[in-house]
Amino acid sequence: IQPVSVYEGKINDNFWAPCIKRKQDVTIPIALEQCYSTGRVDNFKKAGGLIPGYFSTEYTFDDTDIYKILEGMSYSVQSFPNAALEAQMDTLIYYIGKAQEPDGYLYTARTAGQPGNYHAWVGPTRWVWDPNLSHELYNCGHLYEAAVAHYKATGKRTLLDIAIKNADLLVKDFLVGGLTYEPGHQIVEMGLVKMYRVTGKKEYLQLAKYFLDLRGTKGVARTEYSQSNIPVVQQKEAVGHAVRAVYMYSGMADVAALTNDKSYLNAIDTIWQNAIYKKYYITGGIGAKHDGEAFDKNYVLPNATSYCETCAAIGHVYWNHRLFLMHGDAKYYDVIERNLYNGVISGISLSGDHFFYPNPLQSDGAYLFNQGTNTRQAWFGCACCPSNLCRFTASVPGYVYAQKSDSIYVNLYVQGNSSIKLGGNTIHLSQVTNYPWEGNVTINVTPEAAGMFDLLLRVPGWAQNRPVPGDLYSYLNARKSNVVLKLNGNTVTYTINDKGYIVLSKIWQAGDKVELSFPMDVHRTIANANVAEDKGKVSLERGPIVYAMEWADNDGHVFNGVVADNDSITTSYQPDKLTGIVSLQIAGKITSSDSRTKTTYTSGKQLTAIPYFAWDNRGIGEMAVWMARTPAYSKATPATDTLVYNVTVKPDFGTNNTNYPYTIVSADKQAVYNALGLQQSDIQSKLGSTVIYGAINPTGLINTTSTAGSPGHW
Repeated sequence: IQPVSVYEGKINDNFWAPCIKRKQDVTIPIALEQCYSTGRVDNFKKAGGLIPGYFSTEYTFDDTDIYKILEGMSYSVQSFPNAALEAQMDTLIYYIGKAQEPDGYLYTARTAGQPGNYHAWVGPTRWVWDPNLSHELYNCGHLYEAAVAHYKATGKRTLLDIAIKNADLLVKDFLVGGLTYEPGHQIVEMGLVKMYRVTGKKEYLQLAKYFLDLRGTKGVARTEYSQSNIPVVQQKEAVGHAVRAVYMYSGMADVAALTNDKSYLNAIDTIWQNAIYKKYYITGGIGAKHDGEAFDKNYVLPNATSYCETCAAIGHVYWNHRLFLMHGDAKYYDVIERNLYNGVISGISLSGDHFFYPNPLQSDGAYLFNQGTNTRQAWFGCACCPSNLCRFTASVPGYVYAQKSDSIYVNLYVQGNSSIKLGGNTIHLSQVTNYPWEGNVTINVTPEAAGMFDLLLRVPGWAQNRPVPGDLYSYLNARKSNVVLKLNGNTVTYTINDKGYIVLSKIWQAGDKVELSFPMDVHRTIANANVAEDKGKVSLERGPIVYAMEWADNDGHVFNGVVADNDSITTSYQPDKLTGIVSLQIAGKITSSDSRTKTTYTSGKQLTAIPYFAWDNRGIGEMAVWMARTPAYSKATPATDTLVYNVTVKPDFGTNNTNYPYTIVSADKQAVYNALGLQQSDIQSKLGSTVIYGAINPTGLINTTSTAGSPGHW
């Protein structure tokens, strides 16, 4: 099966199109500014002799941020043409070309390194430390991916010629020269296959396989962390660093597809089943451990400390897309869609300028899960996730359709237009839909000449009461809701084949119209009993969207919430909330506890859930994807009787040795007593001197250890 690439269609919906445009208008400029200001661009200029100085950034793979941004810029100008962006690409490519050594070597950490004082990860000679930390081949891989994207988008060979010169050097040193330093961080394998497809040079495909076959055999490393502990064809479980793993599995899929190597295919099919059936988060995330950014043991899926790196979610899409192209099974797109709408886009703020490195499924507002913070950051020293989002998001139009001989696959439901060459005919497809918020989809089919072919319509697993392949997650009390299909206005009886598709086979002609109506029920998802972390809990879904409860909608707390199995749930579209979302309103409960009597109370409360991807856009606080089904699994908040006293005095920032407003605000004590129906003596007899004063910091957090005296600070 062949993909219908990003270059053959455009998206114009209200979900992905604004996201792609925001990457061009906000994210890419921010990323470029960071690459200039942090010295990443200067590394190339120094290596090329354009400015004096030595390599000066933090990591040996910092070159790849430029390559990834260039790849994203290339995809972006397909959706939204931008001459200024193309000019910026030309400038960066000029710097890259100047930095390349005469024989094709391109690695600024060495070329621009200070003699005798190289970066600690740079080996004494080329390639020798790549299995460990140098990342030379990792840099090459991202160069190739960017070069192919740029060439296809613009028709210019400037970056492609640089990449060819570099890839030829790799062929000379490794394939011909026999070096056995396997790539420490995989991606060069994927990049080489893309280069092979563009240039037709078989040596590139052979080298990709050569690199893979070094692992666990002739290669120098033997670590599970980098999947080099045993030969790749003998691996059966997803282990080690999650990003490296899915990049390797993607490279194996590429090689298997082009060489028909059954041992590769059997290995990645086995690994895929382990990953999806036992190590997969409901949000699409993979990689449970912060330690090593790695997969954990089977069914070990913590929520608050889940890693779920943004890059891993992107790599997971790459892997599953390749498996789909080989097998034609919709189950791989069930994984892709879940990642796209949840685990990938949660990595970036709705404003497009702040980023998550990990993507936890729970936050208490205190644990510093995101590289030293508890909220999205503007950038990272290791900036792989922001630059990866730059390149990936703009490529989403390339995942909507696929084709094979006389068949067109409709895999994602996204409003837009595509033109697909099928045999000697060209088929124009136009989708009209408000997916993922609504389930109605219209597909206008316009062949340039009437012709016979199959149109395969993917029926998402969630529309068949199956959240994911396998039994890791299932829907509670799922009820059958049929997908409605119409062809030219007439309801059609259909079957879903064993690959998950409705197949419409006919002579198509201009004016044909297909209409689908997917049931947009709210599903309650429960985890396999082996996932101890999710015992007694439920997750909510609607369509492809996974939901979470966040502090801002639930009076500051979510862990005390209870969503019982019979609680009613309603939906509402809120166009002005979080750039436009469908939120869930649950007639749920909350729990509170009295520490004196050790009693837990349950009371009715309307709870609100928002799409998981939209959390942490309104400040820091609690968030949870998995909610208690009964009070026993909730975390009760302390029971209190509260008097709210509204103060109208506006405090000012001052210089009185404080970094928060310090204006003293006095309350009318008698008014408080009157509101309580008590006298001062009654208050004192009940509380004595047990009165806590607090200061509210600029972040909004209350500091109860403040030394402020009565009546305290704001």
